[in-house]
Amino acid sequence: SLLQLKLWNKYRVSNIPSLIFIDASTGKVVCRNGLLVIRDDPEGLEFPWGPKPFSEVVAGPLLRNNGQTLDSNALEGSHVGVYFSAHWCPPCRSLTRVLVESYRKIKEAGQKFEILFVSADRSEDSFKQYFSEMPWVAVPYADEARRSRLNRLYGIQGIPTLIVLDCKGEVITRQGRVEVLNDIECREFPWHPKPVLELTDSNAVQLNEGPCLVLFVDSEDDGESEAAKQLIQPIAEKIIAKYKAKEEEA
Repeated sequence: SLLQLKLWNKYRVSNIPSLIFIDASTGKVVCRNGLLVIRDDPEGLEFPWGPKPFSEVVAGPLLRNNGQTLDSNALEGSHVGVYFSAHWCPPCRSLTRVLVESYRKIKEAGQKFEILFVSADRSEDSFKQYFSEMPWVAVPYADEARRSRLNRLYGIQGIPTLIVLDCKGEVITRQGRVEVLNDIECREFPWHPKPVLELTDSNAVQLNEGPCLVLFVDSEDDGESEAAKQLIQPIAEKIIAKYKAKEEEA
């Protein structure tokens, strides 16, 4: 029915089963990843399962691939890329190769940036092998509870996923993978979402994220594509501002 379709679209359900908790008084989503919640907290001790700050969920020791450990509060004051990935997944391996270069470029430009690897590997050995290629930090593989809490916090439904946070731990973009692949020189870092995008192979995935307006223009004429952008930019900005005021994702 139409109502069912509206609910699927509203909550961006892309696979089933999906369990989403909402606050009935405000209608706001409390937690997207209800299935993980009830698996991790069968007694309901953490109810009402609302989002916790990143700093609280990540709290604890982090690893470097040389075996050195550091405390998670070392991430404070930096932009952070939370990287959900695994060695068994080919798209993850190819993103990691690009991301290593991006990470170096951003650090060399003097930006405060750290990447946190949250592994979905199937064994400690494959985690170690994969992590040995990474110049950043990771949640220890053995700390399954903390890895699972981070998956829950961001409602991760597939890998690779790169979520970019600002210095306060707030989400800038969930589309870090697309941004990194589209901006090899990292000129747009930290990749604040743009109201209007040019459709490419790598960002087409965003068509699955919710309603989109797609405007077709004659690509032969450069002026036309710029004029089209100027036409829809203010409309897009207005829509984004409206959702921001409601504290919802546009």
